[in-house]
Amino acid sequence: MAVPKRKTSPTKRGMRRSHQALVANAAVECKNCGELHRPHHVCPSCGHYDGRNVAGKTASA
Repeated sequence: MAVPKRKTSPTKRGMRRSHQALVANAAVECKNCGELHRPHHVCPSCGHYDGRNVAGKTASA
């Protein structure tokens, strides 16, 4: 079985982990009710997508 010959330095460890950072989810404002929702998804509060009501919910604002 392969075993490392030397301890991995903090620099090498950091370079390996440089792509593992968490990123915040994107959010856009709904044009109908003003609530934040994910881009290209139906608004969970009012049910609108692309300027029309697709989820059958009524507008709350």
